Amino acid sequence: MIAFVPLVLIAEKIAPSAHTTLFILAILAIIPLAALLGHATESIAERTGDAVGGLLNATLGNLTELIIAIAALKAGEYVLVKASIAGAIVTNSLFMLGASFILGGMRYHIQEYNRAGGKLYSALLLMATIALLAPAAVADLDMAKGQTMAQALSAGLAILLIVAYGLGLSFSLMTHKELFESGSHGAADEVSWPFGVAIGVLAAVTILIALVSEIFVGSVQKAGETLGIGPAFIGFIIVPLVGAAAEMAVAFSAARKNRLDMSVSIALGSASQIALFVAPVLVLLSYVIGPHPMDLQFWPGAVKMVLIAAVIAAFITNTGRSAWFVGVLLVFIYVIFAMTLYMVPPGTYASAAIS
Repeated sequence: MIAFVPLVLIAEKIAPSAHTTLFILAILAIIPLAALLGHATESIAERTGDAVGGLLNATLGNLTELIIAIAALKAGEYVLVKASIAGAIVTNSLFMLGASFILGGMRYHIQEYNRAGGKLYSALLLMATIALLAPAAVADLDMAKGQTMAQALSAGLAILLIVAYGLGLSFSLMTHKELFESGSHGAADEVSWPFGVAIGVLAAVTILIALVSEIFVGSVQKAGETLGIGPAFIGFIIVPLVGAAAEMAVAFSAARKNRLDMSVSIALGSASQIALFVAPVLVLLSYVIGPHPMDLQFWPGAVKMVLIAAVIAAFITNTGRSAWFVGVLLVFIYVIFAMTLYMVPPGTYASAAIS
C-alpha cells in the first residue's frame, strides 16, 4: 500500500479538483505510513521505556492532527477545527483504548498495566474538560460582549492549559517517574530497527504524513459535500481516525504483545495532549494565521461527549486491569456518539426551535 503515497502526491498535481478521489487516496496513503511510523516508534520505545515511547508516539501522531487543524485554521473552518479537537479526545480515550483492550483481550485472558499513568491522564482530561466548559459561561451574554469575553477567557485558558501540560510531563517523566514504570510484559515478536534507522524513518515518514495531510484537508470539505457528510462529523469522526492512524497502529500492536502500559499511555496520553497542548496552541495560533481569533467555546454536545469520555476513562483505568469485554463497552459508547452526531448534527435543535 506504500504505492498510494506517491500516487496521491501525483494525483494532486494532475487533478487537484478531484476532491473525492484525493480524499480516498489520502486515507489509503496514511495507512502504510502509519505502519512504518509504528514500527519505528516501537523500536525506539524498546530503548526508552513504554512511558516515554508512548509519549513519543502520541506526540508524533498528534503532529498529523495538528497539521490538519492548522490548514483548517488558515481557511477559517473553525467548526472543523473544534470538531477535530473534541473528536480526537473522544476517539483516543474511547475507541483507541477500547480497541486496544479488545485486541489484547483476544490473546490474553486478563491484562494488567500501571494504573498511575491512566489516572494522571484522566485527571488532566477532566481538568481540560472543565476549561472547555468555562467559555460557555459567557455564552448567555449579549453578542458583542460575550464574544469578546469568550476570546479573552479562551486565550487565558490556553496559556494555563499549556502550563498544566508541561507540569504534568515534569511530574511523570522527572520528579515521580518511578510511579509510571511499566510492569512486566511480553517480549516483542518482531526484529527492531537500529536506533539510527528508526530515527531516520520517523523523520521521513513524518514529512510524508504532513504532505499527505495537506492534501487530505484540502479535499475533505468538498468530498464531504459530495458524500453528504457535514463538517462536524468529518472533524469529529473522520479526521481523528485518519490523524490517529499512526498511534493506533502502535497501540494495537503493543496490546497484542501484552504491553498494555504502552497502549494506555498512547491512547490517554494523546487525548490529554490534544486537550492540554494542541487545542491551546491552535487558539494562540489563530491570532496569527486565522482570519479572526478562535475561542474554546464548543457546541454543548461536544463538551458533553468529551466530559463523558474523560469520566469513563478515569473509571475504567482505575483498576489497572482489563479484559476484552471492557474494550467492547468503550467502543460501543464511541459508536453511539458517532451515530448521534451523524443523525443529529450540531444546530439541528436550534434550527427546529427557530422554525
